[in-house]
Amino acid sequence: MKVLSFGSLNLDYIYKMPYFIRPGETLACLSREVACGGKGLNQSIALSRGGAEVYHAGCIGEDGAPLRAMLQQAGVNTDYLRELPGPGGHTVIQINPEGENCIILYPGTNARVDAAQAEETLSRFGEGDLLVLQNEISCLADIMRLAKARSMKIAMNPSPIAGTEKLPLELCDWLFVNEEEARILSGNPQGDAVEAITRRFPNARIIVTLGGKGAVAAGAGQPRLAQPAIPTTAVDTTGAGDTFEGFFLSRIAAGCAEEDALLYAAQAASIAVSRMGAAPSIPKLSEVEAALGK
Repeated sequence: MKVLSFGSLNLDYIYKMPYFIRPGETLACLSREVACGGKGLNQSIALSRGGAEVYHAGCIGEDGAPLRAMLQQAGVNTDYLRELPGPGGHTVIQINPEGENCIILYPGTNARVDAAQAEETLSRFGEGDLLVLQNEISCLADIMRLAKARSMKIAMNPSPIAGTEKLPLELCDWLFVNEEEARILSGNPQGDAVEAITRRFPNARIIVTLGGKGAVAAGAGQPRLAQPAIPTTAVDTTGAGDTFEGFFLSRIAAGCAEEDALLYAAQAASIAVSRMGAAPSIPKLSEVEAALGK
């Protein structure tokens, strides 16, 4: 199974702060660093480090050489990555002492994926291959329909949640959401968010991440599986969900049972949040196996 990760790439400007800055306030940061990120890039690296054969498609700007290089260093194929004139995507990330983050996103070239690129890229993939998406690039509806027409499997992390109501999420085979996203997508803000979203998307397997409570895999008429979080000291939660998803899907692609895929994903995310940065924090499969005693 080939995995096509069609997604965003950003340069992350990361500021460790005493606390999240308030309106009208000027506050000195404790440290600053620049790292490679973007949900698409993070997911590609997690997929590759988890053992999958990964191809990344998307757009970078004239400042995007570090992003291409990092994908290649992680073993990701970049043949379908386009460089366009102008600046690429970037983020400004605040990290507080508890490891929580808040993020400002500038889309840049991530918003310039078009139908021609989608058609050309998807023509190289087919039945049984896996398409991995998130909501940080343009042309997503076209990409999803083209993939489904080619009998590909689709895994979607509908984040950021704004605008996803316009996407054909019913085409997805896997949906990766946090608890709040599950409530929003289900249209039911009360009660069991997991149950509500499985009713809304009965043809998908739903993976709901619950922070410190772990994660749940559920589906209409299917067993619900629970995976506890693996304790760690969090220093930066940026990219934790991308790490979880990438390792889960890489293990599924390798033929693992869903229970094992959830365990590997939880352990990988636990390691990632104990380190600074998004993509740089993603562990290798050997690290995850060592932590699990395998």
